[in-house]
Amino acid sequence: MKHILFLIHDLGVGGAEKVLVNLVNHMDKDAFDITLISLFGGGINEKFLEPHIHYKVIWKKTFRGNSKLFKLGSPAFLHRLFIKDDYDIEVAFLEGPVSRIISGCPNKSTKLFSWIHIEQRGEDRGAGSFRSYREAVKCYQQFSKIVCVSETVKECFERNFPEVNKPIVRYNVIETNKIIKLAELPTTDVTFRKDEINLIGVGKISKRKGFDKIAKIVFRLRNEGYKVHFFALGIGDAKGEIEQYLKDTNMEDYYTFLGYQINPYNYVKKCDLFVCASMAEGFSTAVTESLIVGTPVCTVRTSGMQELLGDNEWGVITENSEEALYYGIKNLLDNRELLSYYKKMANERGKHFLTERQLKEIERLFL
Repeated sequence: MKHILFLIHDLGVGGAEKVLVNLVNHMDKDAFDITLISLFGGGINEKFLEPHIHYKVIWKKTFRGNSKLFKLGSPAFLHRLFIKDDYDIEVAFLEGPVSRIISGCPNKSTKLFSWIHIEQRGEDRGAGSFRSYREAVKCYQQFSKIVCVSETVKECFERNFPEVNKPIVRYNVIETNKIIKLAELPTTDVTFRKDEINLIGVGKISKRKGFDKIAKIVFRLRNEGYKVHFFALGIGDAKGEIEQYLKDTNMEDYYTFLGYQINPYNYVKKCDLFVCASMAEGFSTAVTESLIVGTPVCTVRTSGMQELLGDNEWGVITENSEEALYYGIKNLLDNRELLSYYKKMANERGKHFLTERQLKEIERLFL
């Protein structure tokens, strides 16, 4: 049996955090003894960990300036400080501080893996959590494998760090069967009107995720006579600003915040179109889940979207701008047959993301 450690910043509402919980819960218990350490506790996804996962927290909650703190000590010092036991495998499941910490492992027989979830465009972005670019290169060179969640993320990493061993791609583990079952449950707190086109987005309510852009798009569409209603599923610090915009434009009845939902899948399934306006993604868990439940997707171009949707084969990809996304959605509203076509294609594409397929590839990597 392999003793394996996963280190992550926290188990909050993000996609990577959810993916990690899916991964460790489904890994072979006879082959792996799994420990998961969060630098900070209190994350919403902690409660979804299976009982056999050894879960530990360094600090109960996050605090200001922690990113600077993690640069004070050397990687070797931080590893001694936080990692008290020996493992056959250690995995830094996010970019940044956790990769810096795991790179300091003193045991040469331990295999080290670093997971890269986002496009790191430019050396400054790639080395942002390290003391310097030179230190970032040195740390990443300590890993047995660099694992990227999409081809675009891989290409960005290779451009930033050509001196590091060539990274590989492994797609996220998604709980396909569970998602399909949960998507069939009723929603009791919201009504999806049949005389409206219901749009939905899932993620942190932040400007980075583009929920403010979608509010402006909904405003334009409503003013042009399109009966659209957008549902924002998530929490985040941009909510107040968006609410003020909706109030100023009298759009409060057409843009609804659903908050955080343990089961987002039944909401997504009941909507006509999933919309993504993110500035950046890695390999979007939310878009993948939308395809699994059969809801068509209209998204701006970010990392991983072409791998998910092809050349507009299984969904619509626009350029990454508010204007382009507006026209992408508008085209689907004007062509209902096209919208129905993409619903059919979403169902087809969703069958590709089987839990077992992705899981076996990752387990083989570790073994």
